[in-house]
Parts: sequence; structure tokens; C-alpha cells
Amino acid sequence: MKKENRSERVQLDRRSGFTLVELLLVVCILGILAAGVVMNMSGHDVKARITTTRASITQIEQAVQIFAMNHNGKLPDTLEELTAGTDDEPGLLKEGAINDSWGTPFTFVKTGKKFKITSAGPDGETGTEDDITN
Repeated sequence: MKKENRSERVQLDRRSGFTLVELLLVVCILGILAAGVVMNMSGHDVKARITTTRASITQIEQAVQIFAMNHNGKLPDTLEELTAGTDDEPGLLKEGAINDSWGTPFTFVKTGKKFKITSAGPDGETGTEDDITN
């Protein structure tokens, strides 16, 4: 009886692990799934940056309007005026808020009582078709 138990145990030990082929198959499947996830996520980065830049432009528009209300309808000359605070009150915007999602400063142009805020967009060059504006 002891010999049978021993041979049964040896057979069980041989079958209890994974083979190299099984492990390689699992690694290949995980690699294929990871490649699919990376491919699906690659286009979302640019879309997220565009959405964030549009939200920043809206925030700057509101800060310009508040500035105008506080200064008898006068618009700021530059966006940096919106970040300057006083001893009593902080600025309307934080200093980093005058850059788009790519780190490029927004362009601020005013004509009379109207103003235009422009981001250079993903390519970083103003005046191209990927510019984002209000």
C-alpha cells in the first residue's frame, strides 16, 4: 500500500503546476489585451486636453467679465492683470490658469468692449486650424 500512495503522490505532483506553453499563452493573451487598451486610450489624451482648454477659456472669460465689473467696464490689457492680487484680495485667476493644457500661454486680444481668448491648440502654433477660441 505504501508504494501505491507514493506513486499516486508523484503523479499528482507532476500534474499540479502549469506547463511553460500554458504560461506563454497567458502572457501572449495579456499582451494582446494591453495593446488594445493602449490603442483605445491614445486618442483620448488629445480630446481631454481640448476639453480642459475650452473650460479654461470659459473660466478666463468669466474672470475678464468680473474684472470689467470691478473697473467700471474697462477690460484688462493683459491676462496677467487677472492674476495680480492685492493685499486684501487674491487675483481672479491663479498664475498657471493663463496657460492652455499644453503649457502655451493664451492669446488675449481686445477690440473695444469685446475680447478674444485663443489657445494655439495641440500644435502650439497660433493661426492654424486647430486653434481653440471663445
